[in-house]
Amino acid sequence: MKQAMAVLLFCVLFFLGNNLRAATLPDGCGDDHAHFDVKTEKDAPAPAPPQAGKARIVFIGRIVAPGCLGCAVFSPRIGVDGSWVGATKGDSYFVFDVDPGVHHVCADWKSLSAARGRNVGVATLTAESGQVYFFQVKITAATEAPSDPPTVRTEWVLDLKQLSDDKGSYRMKTSALAISTPRSQ
Repeated sequence: MKQAMAVLLFCVLFFLGNNLRAATLPDGCGDDHAHFDVKTEKDAPAPAPPQAGKARIVFIGRIVAPGCLGCAVFSPRIGVDGSWVGATKGDSYFVFDVDPGVHHVCADWKSLSAARGRNVGVATLTAESGQVYFFQVKITAATEAPSDPPTVRTEWVLDLKQLSDDKGSYRMKTSALAISTPRSQ
């Protein structure tokens, strides 16, 4: 009985925590109620060049988190200019074409392992027609305090950053293709 009550309390607190966070997403993200089902495809052919008159953004999900419980299926949502455009799962990538100009990029990760208030990344990009831009979404250990033991951490944060062309191209080639489908509400 005590275990059942503890599980129920944990679920209620988790649900409330996620709902409280919903109101604090940056403008570059999307509706917090949107979710994706993500499948990955290894050894997928390289994507075609960007559409004529467009720029391409490649979003690469990366897991480098030894000791992170539940992080093996790291699945952040990615938003561009206020709409969710897809998600990655584990070490995977997807591409999204945009018009030239300024764009606001957002990555969001919901997990029990995420440090409270630190699971959203934002960036701004000025895209030029025909160019390809690479962004990496990675989880890293929170730096506030050392963990005990040092190989098991309890808090992880999302890190969104733009990569150089060479590093981004390499990371894309060594990752699976993510195919995300919006989940029905």
